[in-house]
Amino acid sequence: MRRPGTALLLLAGTAVTALSAVVAASGTVGPAERAVFAVVNGWPEGLRPVLWPAQLLGVLGVPLLVAAVALALRRWRLAAALVLLVPAKLVVEKDVLKELVHRERPGTTIPGAVLRDVPSAGPSFPSGHAIIAFGIVVLLAPYLRHRWQLALAVCLAVLNGLARIYLGAHSPLDVVGGAAAGVALGAALSLLVGVPPPATPRRPVPAPPAAPGRR
Repeated sequence: MRRPGTALLLLAGTAVTALSAVVAASGTVGPAERAVFAVVNGWPEGLRPVLWPAQLLGVLGVPLLVAAVALALRRWRLAAALVLLVPAKLVVEKDVLKELVHRERPGTTIPGAVLRDVPSAGPSFPSGHAIIAFGIVVLLAPYLRHRWQLALAVCLAVLNGLARIYLGAHSPLDVVGGAAAGVALGAALSLLVGVPPPATPRRPVPAPPAAPGRR
């Protein structure tokens, strides 16, 4: 089935991506964005062992790993959508957004940025890691039966975006634009392949009536 809320996610994700691209198109990083970057990028070095692995949740091979698990669980449509997320991400990121928005990484645009094993120059908008992380969340959401599972998935995606800022790889708007693009792509792929219907709560089975003469 196609859930109506998925179309709203597609529209919202597309709108936020477009707005972020318009703001980032100047190639500069404004004072407010620099302030947010300075806070996250300035977190203690002791967080590095946690945040550096968190960025790996957005690498290109993660959707394929999750797709392998989906295949093992016989979730064919989910596996197909996860595989399609990889080429869709590459097209949207490299052939569309990076062609429209020319913005350098924080090592070039933000004086004093702390770089932790990331490039100092090169195209920065949008964050490809954020596209992957949030795209996976949207694709998984219809299959997660408990709210805590969805909350955990969202927290991991947010942690991935924060990790990219902490490492000095992206500015906050790069991550916001990437996250929105990921939401839009995940919603589009969900509409393309379909998702399972919402689980209906089980009704309690009424107790059989007592036999006559028994109390």
